[in-house]
Amino acid sequence: QVQLVESGGGLVQAGGSLRLSCLASGLTFSSYAMGWFRQGTGQEREFVARISWGSISTAYGDSVKGRFTISRDNAKNTVYLQMNSLKPDDTAVYYCAAASTLGESSRMYNYWGQGTQVTVSS
Repeated sequence: QVQLVESGGGLVQAGGSLRLSCLASGLTFSSYAMGWFRQGTGQEREFVARISWGSISTAYGDSVKGRFTISRDNAKNTVYLQMNSLKPDDTAVYYCAAASTLGESSRMYNYWGQGTQVTVSS
């Protein structure tokens, strides 16, 4: 059974930083592209970042470029999202997801975590 478990969310002041982690199990982690998405209250799910199997390729949503960094450690079956210069607009539930193909559409992702809440106060 595939499981993706996010951690690291919480409450932070604007301008602060958080690092999210997502531990994967039940799949060959190094064979999957990994992504982060977020969904604010009353909003559609939004692409945040994704990383290829061997970390060669990364991509970011326009709203987080230059502030967020995605990385992965295949030895630890873990993907990370380093979030710097956080803004109140970054407040959302953040989800990690695994895809057998590389892309930014949520429909391409096969497996999803339960999400972790990030709240940025002004």
